[in-house]
Amino acid sequence: MRTSALIKMLSSLCEAKGISGDESSVIETSAYYLKKYCSSVETKNGNVIGVLECADENAPHVMLDAHLDQIGLIVTEITDDGFVGVGNVGGLDRRWFPAQKVILHGKKDIPGIISTLPPHLNGGEEKVQKITQVRIDTGYPAEELREILSLGDSVTFTGVTGTLAGDRFTSPSLDDRAGIASILYTLSLIYKEKLPCKVSVLFSNREEVNGCGAKTGCFAINPDIALAVDVSFAGDGTKGTGKPGEGAMIGFSPSLSRKVSHDLAYLAAEKNIPYQFEVMSGKTGTNADDFSICRKGVKACTVSIPLYYMHTPVEVIDLNDIKSTGKLIAEYLRGCTEC
Repeated sequence: MRTSALIKMLSSLCEAKGISGDESSVIETSAYYLKKYCSSVETKNGNVIGVLECADENAPHVMLDAHLDQIGLIVTEITDDGFVGVGNVGGLDRRWFPAQKVILHGKKDIPGIISTLPPHLNGGEEKVQKITQVRIDTGYPAEELREILSLGDSVTFTGVTGTLAGDRFTSPSLDDRAGIASILYTLSLIYKEKLPCKVSVLFSNREEVNGCGAKTGCFAINPDIALAVDVSFAGDGTKGTGKPGEGAMIGFSPSLSRKVSHDLAYLAAEKNIPYQFEVMSGKTGTNADDFSICRKGVKACTVSIPLYYMHTPVEVIDLNDIKSTGKLIAEYLRGCTEC
């Protein structure tokens, strides 16, 4: 897959809206791309599941996962003076809320602004609003707004989706559309090959709130091995961060399969694919935690993409890390002959 095609695909995935529990748009978009590579694709209970053909039914079964959903807000109130009250969906830092532009997804999409006091009127104090104090201004009067918007409707943050200098890419929803793109990049490399393993793909829902999609999807697929492809913290490579452009972060944790972690690291070194370690002392905070205890247990590992500004409208990744992640997983599938 050429870089231009990767950018086009990633942009399409990121522009498809889908906060946790309301992922229909990104389900449709991701299923469209997955159908190019899989012999069968189905959407069920908010998950997208694809299967690659494999002649050997006794071959090891590997599942590749990335989650569909993004963080956002949910409408909890429409006030008599026409403002919208909200609750958070997923982990959000309210320090950056004031003056943000949002889209409210009612009977039609309408733009809104999170209201804020100008500095002239706040006494010079920089107080972080409680979520119950956040108000969105749409410009509509209450009576007209209630015809468009209902309690429980979703709200997404807007932001620029596109390239930055070098090989950087920014969007509000790279967590975890970057993971989806990495898996699709993997499939573009191997889908015409005869693999020694069975391969299923899970694009899972509601990771940001309760991991429901990971639990139900893994149970349905019943793999031997599962790779959770997600994002992690970008930085200078210290204190648990990964350097953007330096390759996939291979997870090492007590909750993960040490064998799979070592196999991935060995392959990356052998094939000269850029990689780095992500060492976690307990649970990973990803879908891999649910995979490891599914049914009788699944050998799980994380493969993460370094991400700046997580859970904000300006998340940033390096496109080379998507490619490196895709190449690493492709090599793992080519050599996966046993569990």
